[in-house]
Amino acid sequence: MRGRTPTIMKVIDTRLKRLLKKSGIEKNITPHSFRHTHTSLLIEAGVGIKEIQQRLGHTDINTTMNTYAHMTANMEEKASQQFSKLMKDLLL
Repeated sequence: MRGRTPTIMKVIDTRLKRLLKKSGIEKNITPHSFRHTHTSLLIEAGVGIKEIQQRLGHTDINTTMNTYAHMTANMEEKASQQFSKLMKDLLL
């Protein structure tokens, strides 16, 4: 099966391009784009970075962190804001 992987990827890429054109979507979306979207949704759902690393198949967690650090930073900011709101609500 390994030898067929480039052929299968080419077929998927060709079909995706055809569907995008048919849909009138001009943005350059690749099959790999779905991997990033999936990961973004996992991060937004609060899934831990270690679980995401394993799901993506990264052998080193730094690969995951370096690729998606901007998203985790956004989540940290959101968590900080939520905590501040909680504390403020407790004081009222």
